Amino acid sequence: MANHKSAEKRNRQNAIARLRNKSRRTEMKNCVKSLDAALEAGVEADTKEALRLAISRIAKTASKGTMHKKTASRKISRLTKRVNEAMA
Repeated sequence: MANHKSAEKRNRQNAIARLRNKSRRTEMKNCVKSLDAALEAGVEADTKEALRLAISRIAKTASKGTMHKKTASRKISRLTKRVNEAMA
C-alpha cells in the first residue's frame, strides 16, 4: 500500500500503463493468430496481407516500449521465415 502522494500517483500511472500494454499485446497476438489462419487456408494473397499487418503491429508494439525491440525483430523474422517456407 502506497503511503506517499507520489507513490499513489505512480500506482495510478502503472495501472493505466498495464491496461494499455495488455491491449497492445492482445492486438499483436490476434494479428499473429490471423496470420496462422491464413497460412492454414493456404491463400497466398491473404497470407501476404496478414504478414504485412502482423509485422506492422509487432513493430508498433515494440516502438511503444511494450516489448523489447530485439524480441519484436526475432518474432518478425520467424514469421517471415514461416511464410516464405510455406509459399515456396
